[in-house]
This record gives sequence, C-alpha cells and structure tokens, in this order.
Amino acid sequence: MRYRKINNKLPVAWEGIPFILIGIVLTSIFFILNWQFLAIPLAVLTLFTIYFFRDPERIHVNDERAVFTPADGTVLSIENLHNGDLRLKDKAIKISIFMSIFNAHINRVPIKGKIARLSYHPGKFFSANRDKASIYNEHNIVTLETDNNKKIIFVQIAGLIARRIACWVKKGDYVETGQRFGLIRFGSRLEVYLPTDCEIKVKKGEKVKAGKTIIGYLGETENKK
Repeated sequence: MRYRKINNKLPVAWEGIPFILIGIVLTSIFFILNWQFLAIPLAVLTLFTIYFFRDPERIHVNDERAVFTPADGTVLSIENLHNGDLRLKDKAIKISIFMSIFNAHINRVPIKGKIARLSYHPGKFFSANRDKASIYNEHNIVTLETDNNKKIIFVQIAGLIARRIACWVKKGDYVETGQRFGLIRFGSRLEVYLPTDCEIKVKKGEKVKAGKTIIGYLGETENKK
C-alpha cells in the first residue's frame, strides 16, 4: 500500500506562506518609511492572513465506523438523495458544509481508505452558501473507498472569492482519517456523500470542525476485499 501523508509542522498552511511573507515585507517597508497610514492597515491584513491560513492539530476518536467532517464550518443542509443528483446517480445522504473566511480552511480526510478517483471541474464562482454553487462552481470531486467496500465522496467547491482549490492527494493513495488532503482559499463549500445506511450525527445549522466532529457512522460492514 502507498500511503500519502501531509504532515505540516508549521502553524499555518504552506499555501499561505507567500501571502504572509509579502505582507510582512511590505508592512516593514512602510513602517521604515514612516507611512503609518499604509503600514497599520497592512499589518492588520497580514495578521488576518495568518489567522485564515492557520493549520491546527486535531485529535480524533479512534473508531473505524466514524466519518468525520472534512471541513470546518456550518452544516447548510442534509439531504436524502433517493434518486441521486446531477453529480451522483446512486442513492446517498448528502451533507453540505459552508466555510466562511473565519473558518480554518484545511480539508481533512473523513475516514481512512483508498483514493479511488479524482475529478476536477472548472466553473463559475457563485457565493458558496447558495445551492447553485454546488453544481455550477469550480469544484474537485474526491472518491474514497474504505477497507470495507464503502464509498465516500467529498467535493471541494470554490466560492465567490475562492479562486484556488488545492488537493494534495492522488488516485491510488491510501490515506488516514483526519490527515490533511487539501485547502480552498477564501470562503468556500464542501459536500460529503455518504451511504444510505449511515447514521447521521449532525443537524442543519450545527458548527463542525474538520477531523474532530463526527458527522455519521457507517452501517454494518460488508465482506472485506
């Protein structure tokens, strides 16, 4: 098995380092030039950039049936797709999570398994809390197969000002529960498709944290591969 692990030792995501360094350099220059009217606002913006790209460590409960939220944010909706939808033709339970600019934006693997498929789709940039963003916005679909033949799909969706979807795993990778797999910059949405026998543990409007909040428990396992 080829395990791919993203273990960031920094308190912020690598994606944010260029923005942070630029902010620090420009702020320093403006202070040296005594241009306080530019230095102070830029210093505040730089501090917010550090806050936005924060990458906290998360400890999760060790339970093979537990599915964790892949993103920090608020549960927008929980839908029972009896006939599937435009993205997934099979029956499933779809959970949509909205990430505001104040949420940590590191995405984490909801349950261990193998990355069976990756599918990136360019698109528009509607506000991520609107339903049409789910289909029309730029998005990246990750399909994971668990050790017990369960299929979990999670979708990274760009938002109104999110112009960069980062995905750090590849097809064929074996990934662990809670490990970092990607990031979406500046406000976005993430959707999870679960098997219909999954016991859902969250509700609409609930605040969740990636790699820490359990959104559901998979049903009884099938025969292993």
